[in-house]
Amino acid sequence: MLSSSHQFTTIREYAKTILEIGVLWFLIYQVLRFVRGTRAAMVLAGMAVMFVFMTLLAKAIELEVIDWIMGRLWTLLAVAILIIFQPEIRRAFAELGRQQSRLRIGRGARRSADMVDTLIDATYYLAGHRIGALVAVERSIGLRSYTETGTYINAPVSSKLLSTIFFPNTPLHDGGVVIRGDTLIAAGCIFPLTQNADQSRSLGTRHRAGLGISEETDAVVIIVSEESGAVSLAYRGHLIRGVVRDRLRRHLTNWLVKSEMREERGNRPLLNLDDTNIEFEEFGEEGEE
Repeated sequence: MLSSSHQFTTIREYAKTILEIGVLWFLIYQVLRFVRGTRAAMVLAGMAVMFVFMTLLAKAIELEVIDWIMGRLWTLLAVAILIIFQPEIRRAFAELGRQQSRLRIGRGARRSADMVDTLIDATYYLAGHRIGALVAVERSIGLRSYTETGTYINAPVSSKLLSTIFFPNTPLHDGGVVIRGDTLIAAGCIFPLTQNADQSRSLGTRHRAGLGISEETDAVVIIVSEESGAVSLAYRGHLIRGVVRDRLRRHLTNWLVKSEMREERGNRPLLNLDDTNIEFEEFGEEGEE
């Protein structure tokens, strides 16, 4: 009886250890997968290399003071991560807490297809007349905090409405527009500027704002340059410039129409970050100015 009890205890301890390893592996994998392709990945890798190197060096040649300091720094690493990766962590919790309705009426994909046509017509009308524009199309992560900085419109989206809002010297032409579904929610909204220093050097305020909101949410952002009339597209912290009409239609269809169809069918609900990286690697250099 004692031997049987001992074996059961041993098996339970092994199972507990395997479970703990599995949970830790899953959490680490998800973190690495989430930060892959972002500036956080490089910062995280640099911090990990530095901490491991200094810890091993201190123990190898018995640098007691450095070893003592590194032992305390590890306990502060969690606070440092919260501060350094605050935008990424906010986006992760926003995605984790998003609520996806399962009650579909079956016509969401068609409305999204109509929306794509409207956005393309308005975008290239504005581009042809050298009128600057900044349009964010909401997806899973809500943009309410940004709509509150602007003026509520709550009107059906149309090419004429977008063109009127961004016409020079109108009260709302300076800010961004937020679209939810087939409704223009607000105009004149203030978007956060990108934190990517490398990108900021070569971009104007409108492009930096479009890229910034794409870093913090999963919105699809269309930017029209007032100086050149060039069309740019921002998504998941990536920016492609010099987008032609067919290419814009392809991207918008992929991110708005096809994702809506996936939700309605109950399959993979949205394009994940890996899908996005593949597309931008494939098309990222084409047509850039």
